[in-house]
Amino acid sequence: MDLTVVVVLVIVLALFFDFTNGFHDTANAMATPIATGALKPKVAVALAAVLNLVGAFLSTEVARTISGGLIKEGDGGVQIMPEMIFAGLIGAIVWNLVTWLFGLPSSSSHALFGGLIGAAVVGAGFGVVDYSVLVSKVILPALVAPVVAGLVAFVATRLAYAITRMPASASKGGVRGRFRYGQIFSSSLVALAHGTNDAQKTMGVITLTLIAAGLQETGSGPEFWVILSCAVAIALGTYMGGWRIIRTLGAGLTEVKPAQGFAAETSTAATILASSHLGFALSTTQVASGSVIGSGLGRKGSSVRWRTAGRIGIGWMLTLPASALVGGLAAFVAGLGPAGLLIDLVVGLVIIIGIFVISRRNRVDSANAISEVDQAGVVVRGPKATKRKRKARR
Repeated sequence: MDLTVVVVLVIVLALFFDFTNGFHDTANAMATPIATGALKPKVAVALAAVLNLVGAFLSTEVARTISGGLIKEGDGGVQIMPEMIFAGLIGAIVWNLVTWLFGLPSSSSHALFGGLIGAAVVGAGFGVVDYSVLVSKVILPALVAPVVAGLVAFVATRLAYAITRMPASASKGGVRGRFRYGQIFSSSLVALAHGTNDAQKTMGVITLTLIAAGLQETGSGPEFWVILSCAVAIALGTYMGGWRIIRTLGAGLTEVKPAQGFAAETSTAATILASSHLGFALSTTQVASGSVIGSGLGRKGSSVRWRTAGRIGIGWMLTLPASALVGGLAAFVAGLGPAGLLIDLVVGLVIIIGIFVISRRNRVDSANAISEVDQAGVVVRGPKATKRKRKARR
């Protein structure tokens, strides 16, 4: 198959992944202000889409991590062909959509990394991956960032409740209730931060493809047209696809009080922005989930549902290897030549269309479409539930 055709297919597929990333993750940024009534759903999603668009232009450090760090470069450029990148994207998109359909805890970012790594290993061997970059820029941030965000949210929630201490009867309409207006700013900051990190991952993939095809110099960053197209794709995904997650808010985050939501969103945005500046390609969903759990624990009398937390953690850990397996399988098929690429494309389209049809038929509720951040909200048992459990033991 002609190299130009393969490059075009990879770019289209990468932008589609960027679109799925928008509706898979970004609606979470506006979850709590919708739940607390600070913003109307349509306004919130439109605001998130615009801020994702703006955020994509603020930095390119994460894009450089993917295009010039994760996959090793040789004298002639990166050591994998565009066909392998195509296969990796197939793996990422399939895993991303399957987990979205069944409401499994996952990360769009780790699905992308796993798909690329699996395809690269099958196509060029284990030596093609720069494991030092993988550990320092992907794995360590995945472990540390949610914990840091959770600790910051915990402290911020404690401070918010201490500063606004008042009788329980006044908490709904008093000072604490006004935190919902602060959530307009904090949730907007999360959406902006999401654009600075997640949109760049697709920029990095497209840049990696152009370098591998010899159409761009080794070590260079994303071109302006790449930045623009990725920004538009993730913004469209946010606005057009976020409703599936928005409709499930009552399952988890509606239990988060305005003060908790403000603390969680502020710590999420700060963590993501700092990571984007350093080039850490982290999962914004995991950071947001860590913040929600931390803010929940910061509310006096709360406790942790460790079984639920463990289930979410297992889902996160499975994403990278599972998507790597799918990407590796797609790369093996792509290695058969033009026929293999065609098989990958057809099978991928069939799976994507099938998932879309199933999602339209199934009722959207907490059983089959709960968002990852919603699930994190359920990890923390509120003060009232904790008191009831203590009474039952007595």
